Amino acid sequence: MGVAAIVEDGKITNATSTTSTKEKSSTLGKDDFLQLLVAQMQYQDPLEPTSNTEYIAQYATFSEVEQIQNMSKSMDLSRASSLVGQTVQITSTDDSGRETTKMGKVDYVKYENGKAMVSIDEELYSLDDVTYVCDQDYLTAFGLAQTLVSDLAKLTKVEQVTASDKEAIEKVLKQYDDMNDYQKTFLSKSVISSLEEYRKKLAEISGDNKAGDTDNADGDKADDAGKTENGDKEEDTTQDV
Repeated sequence: MGVAAIVEDGKITNATSTTSTKEKSSTLGKDDFLQLLVAQMQYQDPLEPTSNTEYIAQYATFSEVEQIQNMSKSMDLSRASSLVGQTVQITSTDDSGRETTKMGKVDYVKYENGKAMVSIDEELYSLDDVTYVCDQDYLTAFGLAQTLVSDLAKLTKVEQVTASDKEAIEKVLKQYDDMNDYQKTFLSKSVISSLEEYRKKLAEISGDNKAGDTDNADGDKADDAGKTENGDKEEDTTQDV
């Protein structure tokens, strides 16, 4: 990659890549360091030139910078490659400072403009924007919690619940009861409190139904007893005649 530099009064005032003038790095790289070294040699004081020892020391520093950059690149690529196939959460910040989050599966990685990038849904994101790496247990728990909260919101309000809502309430309560302790941690306290209110209301409805059935059964027994008694009396009257 070629590098152009503007030198004024023996100092570099600007350095940009010839392949891209839109993107600027906030840190000095090996190319910037080399340009500084060349400018220093070109504009040194002829009466007090820099010694060879100093040049060797500076060149050694330049070599160290290059090795560190190569090592950093290799580590970033290795770290990014380990994310391929995994579900991650991306938190990015736009120019106005507004944060946006996105969750998706990493399809592939790419090293672009000195940074490791991960591809999610055909869009590239910086490796630095990866805030969470999600395992399967997390995804399962997250999905179950979302489904339960959605189904809970569809239920009739607790104070308006009737016997016709029993089946729907039982379904939601079963979803909660089938979750393990880890999965239940994804539910807020307000959701759990609402579930308990529906459970109490369901118990009240079931109790009222049982009481009604008992009353009906007692009434049927009374009717049967009355019919039997009347039949006996009629039979007795017929015998007397």
